[in-house]
Amino acid sequence: MSKRSKRAFGSRARSAGISAESAAYRLASEDLEFLSMDDLRPLRLQLELLKPEWYLRQEEVRSTIVVFGSARILSPEVAARLIAEIEAAALENPDDQQLQSGLRRARKRQEYSCYYSEARQFSSFVSRRFQTEGRRDFVVVTGGGPGIMEAANRGAHDVDARSVGFNITLPYEQAPNPFISPELCFQFRYFAIRKMHFLLRAKALVAFPGGYGTIDELFEVLTLIQTGKIVPMPVVLIGHDFWTRAIDFDFLVAEGFIDPDDVRLFQIVDHADEAIQIIHAFYDGSPPE
Repeated sequence: MSKRSKRAFGSRARSAGISAESAAYRLASEDLEFLSMDDLRPLRLQLELLKPEWYLRQEEVRSTIVVFGSARILSPEVAARLIAEIEAAALENPDDQQLQSGLRRARKRQEYSCYYSEARQFSSFVSRRFQTEGRRDFVVVTGGGPGIMEAANRGAHDVDARSVGFNITLPYEQAPNPFISPELCFQFRYFAIRKMHFLLRAKALVAFPGGYGTIDELFEVLTLIQTGKIVPMPVVLIGHDFWTRAIDFDFLVAEGFIDPDDVRLFQIVDHADEAIQIIHAFYDGSPPE
């Protein structure tokens, strides 16, 4: 409809006593309240599937490596600064038990900050190696938030490479970290569609220490490989001490809940360079077509 026709139609609607502000009169595609209704959930699911896929195709992202890990892990610099601040406050208030407790937690976070460095190093290497001359292979994908996600996006940013962030709307605000490529930064409402996008182009998964979210995403991938729903890919868990204490895989085998072969679906290492070697060996040095 031309602008003149729209004006004429609007004029007729007003003369008939129809308000342009009426919810019923709004175009369905422009009615956010209508689109937010429960009845429109199937459409919203489809839109969340289609939009990132369209953008990823435009940017010619062919294959990805997914990096999971805790949002709570700090960079070594931030962890050290936090400890210094709490120590200074504790010196002035030596009997403050909250400060002492906070200091213990800060020291534990500093202990885990090494994984921030490992994630950043891993991402820098694979991004530099496989994003040359416009090539878009093994592009690092994260959940787009802070912690390990920030570190992985930051590693790609360090070498002027692209990386993807799949953010999710949460009751508490999760802002995208500043190192995601702006044209590859997405926001999801539904965990299920977000998980699907994590794996649509994935050729490897690297999981750093984390909580419920990290473990949920890891086990979903292992289940999909175990059941043949996706083709096998390298699954590397970084942090031997953490993963062997967090999940007793040997116990699951001993009790008969998983087969011995199921433990071979993943490998546990301590450093980024070991993960790189595993992925390199799996693909014989080159991403699959």
